[in-house]
Amino acid sequence: MTNPSKIIEGGVEYSLGDFDGTTVHYDFNRILIYLDAKGKLLFGNHFKIYKADRPVLRKLCAYTIRDALTCKRFGIDPEKGLLINGPVGCGKTSLMKLLPHLFPGRRHYEMIPSRNVVFSFNHIGYKTIEDYGNSGYFCFDDLGAEPIGSYYGKDCNVLGEVLLSRYELYLASKGRIKTHATTNLNAKELEERYGDRVRSRMRVLFNLVGFPKQAVDKRI
Repeated sequence: MTNPSKIIEGGVEYSLGDFDGTTVHYDFNRILIYLDAKGKLLFGNHFKIYKADRPVLRKLCAYTIRDALTCKRFGIDPEKGLLINGPVGCGKTSLMKLLPHLFPGRRHYEMIPSRNVVFSFNHIGYKTIEDYGNSGYFCFDDLGAEPIGSYYGKDCNVLGEVLLSRYELYLASKGRIKTHATTNLNAKELEERYGDRVRSRMRVLFNLVGFPKQAVDKRI
């Protein structure tokens, strides 16, 4: 029987917890050891798990492994997506790229830079909103930093329209198709960027998990 608590990376076996034959009992400290090793493989030897980021990581890991008790303790709804916010360079994107590796066989979201969605809209128009809004599993990276779209001289808040469509998709799929995003903006700034209608939909779509304002820039 395959042991889902074991993952092999670079010829090294990592244990994420204990498997009793039916259930994996995850161990957060063992998960951190694996994530640190996998992060180095993905991003280079400069990558590391910072002690100050562990409270955020505990929430993200609980969500990813669907630990209902821990999610409840942190006010996280496993049926919603994740909206990760924090200062520039704090590691939001890296973590969202890293977390799916805890479940190698599961279907995962595709990381999409928000600006690329706008660039696509500028090129092919409203089909872009259909492509990203009506299907698929996506994490929109750097939400709020993208420019306003323009197609044949008509401006469009592209990601705002995509999020409205993703909200309808979420409801239609009964929460099966989730949306994730990373952003440098806080709730007030997101509302200013997209309007109160989109912001209200975002409350339904997302769990907000924030890095502290003083989180260091790991890219320096």
